Amino acid sequence: MSYVPDELRYTEDHEWVLTGGDGIATVGITDHAQKNLGDLVFFELPEVGRKAEAGQPLGVVESVKVASDLFSPVAGEVVEVNQDAVDSPEDVNGDPYGVWLIKIRTKGGASSNGLLDAKAYRKLIEE
Repeated sequence: MSYVPDELRYTEDHEWVLTGGDGIATVGITDHAQKNLGDLVFFELPEVGRKAEAGQPLGVVESVKVASDLFSPVAGEVVEVNQDAVDSPEDVNGDPYGVWLIKIRTKGGASSNGLLDAKAYRKLIEE
């Protein structure tokens, strides 16, 4: 069973989102995603300043098994990327909720519309 923190929101594409009162959404991949992908070996993350559209590809996650798109959970603008995660992608395998990938300034402030709460995400990954 994958670990699913209650304080985060989730996408059906297995990204986690932490929204702050500052309108910044911090994004990473879930424990479920990293377990299914296997050992992570590469992240291709967007450039700062790139526009993000909810549900659209924003980067790539590669593991020893497969490459998969990283989707934006919210609309806005990329304001920061985690270069440490790019340099050491294996760190996400050890702590998927402790290693964020992208920070997005959301349009009109942080919104969790369309995102799953922990209970709904647990149900999704149990199916």
